[in-house]
Amino acid sequence: MKVPAILDVEASGFGRGSYPVEVGYVLEDGGSECMLVRPAPEWTHWSPAAEGLHRIRRADLLNYGLPTAVVADVLNHRLCGRTLYTDAWGHDYSWLARLYDDAGRAPSFRLDSLQALLTCSEIERWRTLKEQLALVMGLPRHRACADARLLQANFGSLRAGGQVDSSHGCGRPACANQ
Repeated sequence: MKVPAILDVEASGFGRGSYPVEVGYVLEDGGSECMLVRPAPEWTHWSPAAEGLHRIRRADLLNYGLPTAVVADVLNHRLCGRTLYTDAWGHDYSWLARLYDDAGRAPSFRLDSLQALLTCSEIERWRTLKEQLALVMGLPRHRACADARLLQANFGSLRAGGQVDSSHGCGRPACANQ
């Protein structure tokens, strides 16, 4: 079963002044990458509540984050021509726009809402199944790559009839055809 490429962004908080702190994606073949983003000098917004969720400290971004131009160039190189999907399009789109604006670049890929791929029934079951998968997969929550992997697994599980295979603890959706 084909699953979509997923992109997720963790941020300094919500609302005006917030910016991306981590960008991660998982491709259709399972390949993934995650990058911490060094805040631009004028990016001063910081929410302790957001830090409590993603556990990324601003000091770590300043020490280990990549400059916005590097993050934008890596994303453009690896994702060129693709469409990636997100479960929080309104937020992730604005945070990516902020990153690309600071980098002086334009994205070479398209970002779309994951809901565009889901049926009404799948949308209704999305949250419950995602929470079940999160427990089975045991991934750290609110980290960009882990969240992207969870979203992709949830999509696959919904398409496989909403079954979670917990017998191996791997978090992969049970395949109805095997």
